[in-house]
Amino acid sequence: MADALYAVIESDRTVYANQVVHRLQDEEAVIAASEHWRDEKALPLPAQMFRMSAELTAGKTDRFSYALLSKWPIQKTNAPKTEMEIAGLDQVAEDPSRPFYGTETLGGVDYFTAVYPDIAVSPACIACHNAHKDSPRDDFEPGDTMGGVVIRIPLR
Repeated sequence: MADALYAVIESDRTVYANQVVHRLQDEEAVIAASEHWRDEKALPLPAQMFRMSAELTAGKTDRFSYALLSKWPIQKTNAPKTEMEIAGLDQVAEDPSRPFYGTETLGGVDYFTAVYPDIAVSPACIACHNAHKDSPRDDFEPGDTMGGVVIRIPLR
């Protein structure tokens, strides 16, 4: 189930980053993307779209959850917090061809946890992360692992 969820999540993220943000901002110069998108009447950044989708999904089901985390987060709230998240992000950064799987207990609930690589697929994402004043890393290149998609499924 986690692999199927990741396929959908990663596809949506790639399409939004490339066909919306990169195309409309970088290629056609129609509208910019900004972390202050509401105030600036801009597009939400791909990471913001991801978070909004994850939050909306969490309000609809408790059968799974997902988050976008990174060892090099611009927003500190997107840093790993559990041992499983840290181990998973380390593994997918080292070898993005292999997802990380494990189990963990959080709040008294046992979870199957999977971590998948979040790959730099769009020039817009790379440029934003490399130029952002709060980014702990400024050397991302196409194909680099920028973070990870963490999917949790409760074991009931």
